[in-house]
Amino acid sequence: MPNRSTDAVFQLVKSLEKSEKRNFKLYVTRNTDAEDLKIIQLFDVLDKMTSYDEKQLLQKAKSISKQQLSNIKAHLYKEILSSLRLIKDEANIDIQLHEQMDHARILYNKGLHLQSLHVLDKMKKLAAAHHQVTYLVQILFFEKKIESLYITRSIENRADVLIQEVKNASRKLNSISMLSNLALKLYSWYIKNGHARTGQDDAEVTAIFNEGLPADASLCDSFYEKLYLYQSYCWYAFIRQQFLMYYRYTQKWVDLFIAEPLMIEVETAHYIKGMHNLMGAHFDLRNYKKLAVALQQFEQFATQNVVLKNENNQVQTFVYLYTSKINKHFLEGTFTEGLGLVPEIEAKLKEYELYLDRHRVLVFYYKIASLYFGSGDNSRAIDYLNKIINWKVDLRTDLQCYSRLLHLIAQYEIGNFELIEYLSKSVYRFMAKMENLSKVEEAMFTFLRRSFRVGAHALKPEFEKLLTELKKYESNPLESRAFAYLDVISWLESKINGVHVQDVIRGKFLATGKG
Repeated sequence: MPNRSTDAVFQLVKSLEKSEKRNFKLYVTRNTDAEDLKIIQLFDVLDKMTSYDEKQLLQKAKSISKQQLSNIKAHLYKEILSSLRLIKDEANIDIQLHEQMDHARILYNKGLHLQSLHVLDKMKKLAAAHHQVTYLVQILFFEKKIESLYITRSIENRADVLIQEVKNASRKLNSISMLSNLALKLYSWYIKNGHARTGQDDAEVTAIFNEGLPADASLCDSFYEKLYLYQSYCWYAFIRQQFLMYYRYTQKWVDLFIAEPLMIEVETAHYIKGMHNLMGAHFDLRNYKKLAVALQQFEQFATQNVVLKNENNQVQTFVYLYTSKINKHFLEGTFTEGLGLVPEIEAKLKEYELYLDRHRVLVFYYKIASLYFGSGDNSRAIDYLNKIINWKVDLRTDLQCYSRLLHLIAQYEIGNFELIEYLSKSVYRFMAKMENLSKVEEAMFTFLRRSFRVGAHALKPEFEKLLTELKKYESNPLESRAFAYLDVISWLESKINGVHVQDVIRGKFLATGKG
């Protein structure tokens, strides 16, 4: 698992590019004093470290005592951020508006009220063009302050105009707040629990959705209102595995940006997330051709400056691009070919380990394990599944459960029958404790407990019996998650026909005419 340092200063130093490090040195040395020399020394030591070690740091930065370290680190952190501020991204709308607000306040403090109002008026147009409602509210309240304290006579009926503008902005801001709260709450539920497992889960998620959805949601007309409304529907449908509904709202999400391409630069992370969910929806619905088209579009997008010049966008694009590349191999049944992606993914996981959350890493481990399992390399699949099982995190209980189940099947495949009885009981207890047992899983556990006692000559009828039983649940929404995480049907068909899993899936793919 990644060695993730939690030291904020170390993380910030490690995130800097060469040009940013050079700019920082120039920025600090302009007014050099003893304290600045110490922060440069601390900076250099941290820059050379591969992981944060305070004892090693103090040994190398001999002019800094342990008592001084905390204050000097805080000073270094502040100076790095200040140096980065000087080489700001002029295309970033937040930075532009923040800078103009600073100018307006400076002019106001100098007593130049009309000039301040002029800057605020330009800001208002810029904020409105980019749908920046939070800044718009700040601008309007500053305008009200100036108009209520000084006689500017800037325009007639100024009070009435301002009051109406504030009302409109406040209504939009309130709607955006409610919808973004709902989207966040649903997404948080998914990160913790995964898909709805029971009728109770489904009822709980539906209650969250209905209680959080504004009564006038149908009247949403601004960019951010629509964005968070579509996200809320997207998570609601995805959790409940209503994949057609999920697809419709992810498409609306992406279309929102296509209609206003300017917003792709303003809210790049939201666009990236929307494309990820759209590709995920195509995968869940087995829309291979649409997935291939969307994946190609996303690969082209990954080469644009809006991605290449922003570390956060680079990381997110990597995560979602390679997730969809693996998914494409899953649909095609080209698991062995997909293993060619593993070295690239491993290298990027190492490169981005300071930025990646544990949830993303867990998902990659599971997908890589699935590639190995599908290709017939069960030992390597077990290696990656152990990374998940041994990583104690309170995230994605569904992923934790299916990792154990796939681990059990992989052990069965390589013939570790002496472990099967122990592991099956252990996994059963874990999943039961997590309230994660479905009818599909119950049937599989029953089979696995019984199968290692059955002679090889009698296994095929047992596989056929289990296959017949599981096919009854394929159309049940609350059971379909088992098939989404683990293609048990194809595995059973491979055992019955004596071929690899990927050969079965590949055959199905070619039979549809999609290849």
